[in-house]
Amino acid sequence: MPPPVVVTAPKGDAVPLVFDSPHSGNNYPPEFETLVPLARLRRAEDAFVDELFAAAPDHGATLIAATFPRIYLDPNRGPDDFEPSEARGNFAMPLAPTKKAAAGKGIVWTRLHGLASLYDQPLTAAEVMARIETCWRPYHAAVADALNTAHAAAGRVYHVNCHSMRARGNPTDEDGEADRPDFVISDGDGVTSAPAFTNLIRDVLQGQGFSAPVNDPYKGADLIHRYSNPSARRHSIQIEINRRLYMDEAAIKKTEAFGPFQDVIGELIREIAAYAARPV
Repeated sequence: MPPPVVVTAPKGDAVPLVFDSPHSGNNYPPEFETLVPLARLRRAEDAFVDELFAAAPDHGATLIAATFPRIYLDPNRGPDDFEPSEARGNFAMPLAPTKKAAAGKGIVWTRLHGLASLYDQPLTAAEVMARIETCWRPYHAAVADALNTAHAAAGRVYHVNCHSMRARGNPTDEDGEADRPDFVISDGDGVTSAPAFTNLIRDVLQGQGFSAPVNDPYKGADLIHRYSNPSARRHSIQIEINRRLYMDEAAIKKTEAFGPFQDVIGELIREIAAYAARPV
């Protein structure tokens, strides 16, 4: 198996900018056995998102990507975000399950999109904790190190947390069974970033003709909240990209639009990197 996280360093002069793709991994451990066929499991991936942002290091940014699948361990959830009734045995730490965990989509998924059960019997607490140690902790260590290094060098850091979303939600999603916009930009209702950084990303995307609402329906999850502190010049933004713009969702394959759309994302990266590099 590959390492749980891949970090690609900036090429040339570094700017205080970090992109991370926590859900694009597709290396399924051999011991990971579920009731759901692999083709359906893969619908939980943010497939190809790491490739969409592959140009980030060319613009002086760090790019971080998980190699393990989100459905095995979700690094965008806190380590305590698990419903204890979903596992057998006792946890060595207190748990604080969110509504996501109650729907089977906490740090370790137990149901596919909150609906179909993944396992023929409950996981054990030891299994959940082992996944946290082998996947969550290395991923977060990589993100924290990249952000701290950039901040130490420049006195500021900008963090873009990269995701994809299904073209239409289901009944367990925040927006229900609704068609989704091209992008959703999230800053926790202004908590995780200064407005100028949020607005830059929105304006670039809307200027290219895309719909890009802010904090609707998504507010951002663990990674942007855990590592942001705008008063200390640590700014984090979550971006969700509609999969219909570049892939066949059912087949999990790139469409002919992938290359041109990757160029669109490349232009967004260039604009963000230029902003991050500006003297302040």
